[in-house]
Amino acid sequence: MDDVARVAGVSKQTVSRVLNDHPAVRPATRETVRDAMRALGYRPSRSARSLASGRTRTLGVLSFDAARYGPAAILTAVNTAALEAGYLVSSIALDTADRETVVRAVNRLSGEGADGVLAIAPQRWVAEGLEEAREETSSTPLVVLENDLGGGSSLTSMVTADSRAGARAATEHLLSLGHATVHHIAGPDGWHSAERRLCSWRETLRAAGAALPEPLAGDWSADSGYELGRVLARRSDVTAVFASNDQMALGALRAFHEAGRPVPGDVSVVGYDDIPEAAHLLPPLTTVRTDFAEIGRRALRLLLARIDEPDRPRTEDVVPVELVVRDSTGPART
Repeated sequence: MDDVARVAGVSKQTVSRVLNDHPAVRPATRETVRDAMRALGYRPSRSARSLASGRTRTLGVLSFDAARYGPAAILTAVNTAALEAGYLVSSIALDTADRETVVRAVNRLSGEGADGVLAIAPQRWVAEGLEEAREETSSTPLVVLENDLGGGSSLTSMVTADSRAGARAATEHLLSLGHATVHHIAGPDGWHSAERRLCSWRETLRAAGAALPEPLAGDWSADSGYELGRVLARRSDVTAVFASNDQMALGALRAFHEAGRPVPGDVSVVGYDDIPEAAHLLPPLTTVRTDFAEIGRRALRLLLARIDEPDRPRTEDVVPVELVVRDSTGPART
């Protein structure tokens, strides 16, 4: 930095401000400093900056079931947003979240110098593991994504999509088309998003005075949607189905097709998430769009704010969702 300052004819403090994108530098001066950096082949030393600031500009990410579309999309968004903010990301994928495993993972990320940790934790047992681990990892800023922590949680902050509003919009859409009730292919037990959608579906049917069918539980896969769709296809009273994710809706579409029950002429189907393929199915799938990229960006902003202010109050950020109406839903048959 001394060399850059000498060549540019500015102070070392000005060079530091240019490196940190400080606004109090004139454009012409900023360009002169950058020209000097290029001429000298200067690259900031991450280790030196870490020693000076007490930060590594590295973030840790814990992910669970990261192969699924939602967690994978969030992880991609977090990596992109972190890079734009000048941070590196160190990720650990776990298949269990008992207290010992979570403590070990968080301590490992902290030991590697992570300034804070994001936990993409969509299952109930993951939140429980994080809760139990918190007393041993309390010095590490933590933001949890896609989990319902509850008001009494000791965890610091949470970012999630509004699954209740999404399920309500999907169910009300089908009822507005004249369907007497809506059948539900739910996600697996223990997933907060699945449980919130299930509860909201029930509440919406009760509020409308509609019959409340027994839900069928899938495992998020298209295979489970297909098998449960075959069960529903055998029932002549089924005219509307809301699946808790698009993959299960995809399986149900195939089951209805094979049973000779056209969608949407005989049965209407709504999915959830708006995966990239949803608009290209036959018929194109009506679904609830979740902005996973926005969840990732908000979580990163929240974590960086908590790193700057460790004592800031616990917050919960709920990201809105949107019903996307396509050709898989239509008026109830007469």
